[in-house]
Amino acid sequence: MTNEQYQEAIDWLFVQMPNYQIDGQKAYKPGLDNITKLCAYFGNPQDKIKCIHIGGTNGKGSSSNMLASVLQEAGYKVGLYNSPHLIDFTERIKVNGKNCHKEFVFDFIQKLKNIPEDIRPSFFEFTTIMAFEYFYQQQVDYAIIEVGLGGRLDSTNIIKPLASAITNVQLDHQNILGDTIEEIAAEKAGIIKKSVPIISGDENEAVKAIIREKAMKEEASFIDATLLHTDLASDLKGNYQRKNIRVVLSIIEELRKQGINITDKNVENGLLNVHKNTGFIGRWFEFSKDPLTICDTGHNQAGLEYVFSQLNSINRRKHVILGFVNDKKIDEVMNLLPENSEFYFAKPSINRGRHPEDYEKLLQEAKIFYKIFNSVQEAYLSAKERCTSEEMIFIGGSNFIVGDFLEKNLEFKE
Repeated sequence: MTNEQYQEAIDWLFVQMPNYQIDGQKAYKPGLDNITKLCAYFGNPQDKIKCIHIGGTNGKGSSSNMLASVLQEAGYKVGLYNSPHLIDFTERIKVNGKNCHKEFVFDFIQKLKNIPEDIRPSFFEFTTIMAFEYFYQQQVDYAIIEVGLGGRLDSTNIIKPLASAITNVQLDHQNILGDTIEEIAAEKAGIIKKSVPIISGDENEAVKAIIREKAMKEEASFIDATLLHTDLASDLKGNYQRKNIRVVLSIIEELRKQGINITDKNVENGLLNVHKNTGFIGRWFEFSKDPLTICDTGHNQAGLEYVFSQLNSINRRKHVILGFVNDKKIDEVMNLLPENSEFYFAKPSINRGRHPEDYEKLLQEAKIFYKIFNSVQEAYLSAKERCTSEEMIFIGGSNFIVGDFLEKNLEFKE
């Protein structure tokens, strides 16, 4: 297999199939019929691996990587399924921090081209069965599966996990999941299974009540992670990670109850070595110290509130590079923008990336100092030229903005 053949296979996967990452809502295919048929066609590999299921509006990527790091420190072989990827497709499927083999991806795509015509899966369904099969072939001890979107109808919801977690519930993807926190909470609570413990990390009493009620219906233990107090820290540096740490510790306690051997030292080391153990980047990621340059993939109102609040706590002038996709409510973001900042708006390089000219009226009304660029790299080079050593650069607003930036610059980083 050559690099060209691999790229052709990946292009086929992205272009031929409905793909939420590229097309947004019209590619969303809720329901478990397709994934059920697809898994059956490949011999139901998801039933042959031990899984932990992690959902939530924000924090599920960080939480799943922290948990993977802890389990790796405990000596286990750990599969990790996250989305979306930032640079390369293989980031979505990892074993002990290593991206899945490109040869496996290429070979599996050839098999996907020959599935029965009546199945017709989406891009995410294809990727999900690919992860299950890879973890089965790699004989992982545990597979941590991140929910793609929502929960109840997400294709990952075919698994019967050892434990499940919902990190939090915030307004996001309202055009798909519902207009209220309560509606979205009900969708996310759909991952709760019969007798499978559910960890809840949300402080909102209405959200807790919905998750607790579903847990009672399913005769599942309800664990409120917000009651946990800990001084443990992680190398993932966003202030919001404190809440994710509580969720991870609560999951670990449930796994221990099931006889899984995880020492306190494993937990401490795992939380402190997430980058090293899993290769996870993009959450309050310090790209450089001179000038201080930080990336964060927070992209909905709640996520950006946390990120911009942390930015405001840094006593430096900021050069803030932002970009958004078509379904984001940009007027809400305008009310959150960090203080003491110059802004550089750019279009993410995917189909559903929104060009800043489309929302320039909102920028003008916000009375901020801003410039518009066609690409993240143009914005970054402009910010870098203007940024002094006492100032800082921030890149965010979307997974895809951060991905565009890292793809261009990570390999050149010293």
